[in-house]
Amino acid sequence: MKFKNKGKAYYFDPKGLQICAGDAIIVETAKGMEYASCTRGNHQVEDNEVVQPLRPVVRLATEMDSKRNEENRKQEKQAFQICQQKILQRELDMKLVDVEYNFERSKLLFFFTSEGRVDFRELVKDLAAVFKTRIELRQIGVRDEARMLGGFGICGRPFCCSQFLEEFHPVSIKMAKTQGLSLNPAKISGACGRLMCCLKHEQEAYEDIVKTAPKNDAFVRTPEGYGSIDGLNLLRGTARVRLETGSELTYKQFTFDELEVLGGKGKLAEYLAAKAEGRLAEAGFPPVEVKPRKLEQAPPAEEFDRSWLTLGQPEEQKEERPQKSSRNRKNHRRGKSGENRGGENAQSKAENRDGQQKPRDPNKNRSGRGKTQGGGQANAGGRDNAPRSSGPESGNVAAQDPVKKKSSGHRNRHRRKPGGGQAKPEKAE
Repeated sequence: MKFKNKGKAYYFDPKGLQICAGDAIIVETAKGMEYASCTRGNHQVEDNEVVQPLRPVVRLATEMDSKRNEENRKQEKQAFQICQQKILQRELDMKLVDVEYNFERSKLLFFFTSEGRVDFRELVKDLAAVFKTRIELRQIGVRDEARMLGGFGICGRPFCCSQFLEEFHPVSIKMAKTQGLSLNPAKISGACGRLMCCLKHEQEAYEDIVKTAPKNDAFVRTPEGYGSIDGLNLLRGTARVRLETGSELTYKQFTFDELEVLGGKGKLAEYLAAKAEGRLAEAGFPPVEVKPRKLEQAPPAEEFDRSWLTLGQPEEQKEERPQKSSRNRKNHRRGKSGENRGGENAQSKAENRDGQQKPRDPNKNRSGRGKTQGGGQANAGGRDNAPRSSGPESGNVAAQDPVKKKSSGHRNRHRRKPGGGQAKPEKAE
């Protein structure tokens, strides 16, 4: 059985009643009659698992019992607010955590936390005058607070103490060191501020792995040479080895089965001394034959299924269209924009097709870099450095003083003609 569906589970004598999981029952406890829920039906258990004395089940809960339990939960919320106000009035250094009414409402328990001892005698008198029942204040620890309030840990699951943990076990920082975790208390502490309880749960599994795993800084022989262990991954069974065979230090990972432990830091010093003197074989370090590792081939990449691209389209639109090159797409856009601006572009294209295109200057190359009259070729940036042609003698001027006047072809290339067409950039001769 569990009380308020959290915390530790207790065993009770069913007294001949057939009880199933999820049933609500009334049981007898040291606090009096209590309302509880069954987590597991009738079954046999060992004597050492039962907390003596084994108390009996009074009866299965009725509808009246369930309604009374709901009223008790509502009264607990109101009692919590009243007690919180009394604590502020008395200016007591305590934090109220939870309030519990027993099923018969003969006792009201207040659970609180505090760093030291608190004199709450006057507070008890104030609460007894308000609720007219027996008042009990109980100081608890931070772990019990987390169990009562509940919550989620850094793993994303509910707190172990509020789900299945029956007792709190001592947890030490040595457990985190054995499991290879960070020794920063902020990273291995739970919501209660203490070390996480799961360190104790996994300690036995890690102790079994450590028995067969090599230690850090151990000098080992690997399939690729000699080295010392720099790090361990106990769950994966791999070790990071710093190889000492080459002129430069290299780090590689090996499984525990591939390693042969030769010693510790003393053995590493012997190896380095023998390596410096050039007598590795005499010192007991024969050369290791490096065997290439077999790499797993990746599976062949599957062809991309493009059928989903045509989902929801009519059948006449699903026909494949010929792909256009980037140049054709640019010409298509230019022609479309020319039609929007006016009909002069279409007329000029028709004249070019009829052979009326202006003959090209043979002294000009395709990239717009021309040659001077003196035979010297203009520099690669002729569009920026060559002068504008203003007459028949422009070639002589460019040959005499090529830096006298810069060309404005890069500005004219985006000028538009009066008719709406785009002007061609002027090229240096």
